Amino acid sequence: MADKASKLDQLKSILAELADLGSAQSVMSWDQQTYMPKGAVEARGQALGTIGRLVHEKFTDDKVGKLLDDLEKEAKDWDPNSDEARLVKVTRREYDQSVKVPAAMIVEQAELRAGGNAAWQEARAKSEWPIFEPWMEKILDFNLRFVDLFKPYDHPYDVLLDIYEPNMKATDVKQIFDDLRPKQVELIQAISEQPEIDDSVLHRHFPEADQWQFGKEVITAFGYDWDRGSMDKTTHPFAATISYGDNRITVRVDENFFNPFFFGALHESGHSMYEQGISKSLARTPLYGGTSLAVHESQSRMWENLVGRSLPFWEHFFPKLQKTFPEALEGVSLEEWHRAVNKVAPSYIRVEADEATYNLHIMLRLELEMAMIENKIKIKDLPNEWNARFEEYLGIVPANDAQGVLQDVHWSFGLYGYFSTYALGNLISAQLWEVIEKDNPKIWEQVGKGEFKPLLTWLNEKVHASGSKFEPQELVQMVTGSKIDAAPYVRYLTDKFSGIYKL
Repeated sequence: MADKASKLDQLKSILAELADLGSAQSVMSWDQQTYMPKGAVEARGQALGTIGRLVHEKFTDDKVGKLLDDLEKEAKDWDPNSDEARLVKVTRREYDQSVKVPAAMIVEQAELRAGGNAAWQEARAKSEWPIFEPWMEKILDFNLRFVDLFKPYDHPYDVLLDIYEPNMKATDVKQIFDDLRPKQVELIQAISEQPEIDDSVLHRHFPEADQWQFGKEVITAFGYDWDRGSMDKTTHPFAATISYGDNRITVRVDENFFNPFFFGALHESGHSMYEQGISKSLARTPLYGGTSLAVHESQSRMWENLVGRSLPFWEHFFPKLQKTFPEALEGVSLEEWHRAVNKVAPSYIRVEADEATYNLHIMLRLELEMAMIENKIKIKDLPNEWNARFEEYLGIVPANDAQGVLQDVHWSFGLYGYFSTYALGNLISAQLWEVIEKDNPKIWEQVGKGEFKPLLTWLNEKVHASGSKFEPQELVQMVTGSKIDAAPYVRYLTDKFSGIYKL
């Protein structure tokens, strides 16, 4: 037992130092996307590259491998679901992946991300793809070389998907999407045959300061802990976990459109509340963090959509919203508002897409990423490929690159394999919600009163507290009784929009 404790302590000590260095990387990356001056791009990339190299070298040291070898032998006698056993298992997985990657590539990746993101921000602001195109070429080349480090594989995309969804395969995702797509298309077609909802009320003048205060009030009611959280502005909203006790969200504000800030704030607070709910005992280890991006997305989409676009939610908050924006909402009824925030219509911007069409945005991006990885699409042709597929999927064509191929930040950071997790998160959110309704039949009554503690407590206990001890499919199976399944989400969409559109 003493030897076990000693080896575990040695491993935890190393992992804690690496977590601290990771915290430094995180705060520098957060700053890069919020307040950093443009002139610091090159130096920030170099600094992040140096820290990344130090983390990589320390983690892939033979000493860590030897500790894991010894602890794995002993772990055969441990409870396989204990924190200790899972720490060894998860660390082994990360170690085996990391030792395949040369330290020089870690430095290269950091510098590519800094330069690529800066170029993307300029390109998006000017709506000029050629500004970002050479960086996209470099980023794709990096990802192709990264994938080659992990041969053999069933499909090159598996390597990238595995970063965000452990042990998920491209064929798994395609099968789920192939099952989901026709059902969503059928629903969208049925909705399109009904009278269009007037959502002009969302496009009135909503002063920034009042939006900010109202959004802050709502996510405070949700349970967002301001002693461990903050909210700032950025180009593309995101949530960042710096360390235990430091979970930050960022948003953007449009004074003439209600949705971007408000639903963005709900969405990002869902991510941060997940991190705030992880057991402190897992801090400074690889177990501290969400189990996967899809599970993470299930939390953000749940608070944004299942809760934040529900009728009970607005029964409670709409009177307060009217007091906050008396001019913009004069004469607007609760029913009009609820229908407006749930309008289904093809739209250009993914983060503003309605629930019924959102997954089509993801499927489009998945197809493009896989085609790029398979060398079936040239980077210079990406804007045209984007527009062609967008018209095929959604029946509309972006007017410019900012509205189209440049709208998402992810590729500027080299995050191939990421997008499918958004749609998977939607599915998980509905699976979880069906269990929540069974466990707590009063959930909608509570939402209608603005009482969110029972919901957050349930999520803390069932999903958040275990961090990344369990793989995503494991966790979903443990909580819902099945692996990721599209059926609950289809039921949710059908029930919701049948009522709103009187199908």
